[in-house]
Amino acid sequence: MADDILNTIIGKPTGTTVVTVERGQLALFASAVKDESPIYRDPRAAAEAGLPGIPAPPTYPLVMGNFGAYPELQPGDAPSGNPMAEVIGPLMAKGGLILHGEQEFTYHRPVFAGDVLVGEGKVVDAYRKESKGRTMTFVVVETAWSERSTGEPVCTSRMNIIHRI
Repeated sequence: MADDILNTIIGKPTGTTVVTVERGQLALFASAVKDESPIYRDPRAAAEAGLPGIPAPPTYPLVMGNFGAYPELQPGDAPSGNPMAEVIGPLMAKGGLILHGEQEFTYHRPVFAGDVLVGEGKVVDAYRKESKGRTMTFVVVETAWSERSTGEPVCTSRMNIIHRI
């Protein structure tokens, strides 16, 4: 993929997802990341900690689009298939490895069970680096999560997808 082609994917939408944050999924995720804090399972423990509800574990937005995305909540103009395939497909066609590189979260407020959030993803950067005789292509994808009812920003998730050949 030539650098001018990389520039054409910057700004490309990767999809819009509406999710309902579910208490059970928060508890399962907390267990998966070995966090046994009762605040992720019990509303009384969350209240005792001064929280208005059960919070999401800090890295939960990584998987948020995979849980609670009920079909009736999705926008009518949602693309069919996987919008990321258009971005990653040409890289995968050349062989090599696709890796999840870096992940970061910027919170504007905590995520709580019961939230209904809209995630709007897009490619915000794409570039190449040479390392030890190999070419690595970095695609940076950002998903901005906001409260559906108010539009209030909640969390921005940013990740690097790395293609190495």
